[in-house]
Amino acid sequence: MKVYFNNSCKICKAEIDLYKKQKIKEIDWIDITNNKLAEKETFRSDKELLRRLHVVENEKVIEGAEAFLILWKKMPKYEFLYKFFKLPIIFNIFNFGYEIIAFFLYLKNKKQLKD
Repeated sequence: MKVYFNNSCKICKAEIDLYKKQKIKEIDWIDITNNKLAEKETFRSDKELLRRLHVVENEKVIEGAEAFLILWKKMPKYEFLYKFFKLPIIFNIFNFGYEIIAFFLYLKNKKQLKD
C-alpha cells in the first residue's frame, strides 16, 4: 500500500510522522511535493494530491476520509479509529469535517504548487 501525503505541510507531516513510528512494512510513504511520479501513479494532478490524503491499495486510488480508514485499519495502534469512524453516521460527520480541514490546509499550502 502506498500513502501519498504532503510532507511540506507541518500539520500533515506531524500526523504522518506519528503513523510512520508504527513501522508497518506494507506501507510506503510518498511525499507528493513536486512529485510527478506520484501524479502518474495516482492519476491525480498536483492540485488534487495536495487537496487530500491518497492511498493506493490493490491498484485502487482512495482519497480523503476513506483513505484514513484504510490507513488506520493497517495499524494495530490506530485500529480503534478505524472501528469508530467507519460507522455510517460517524463516517459522514468525519468526512464532512475532514473536507473542511483539508480545504483550509490546501489554501494554506497551495503556494507550493508550480504554475
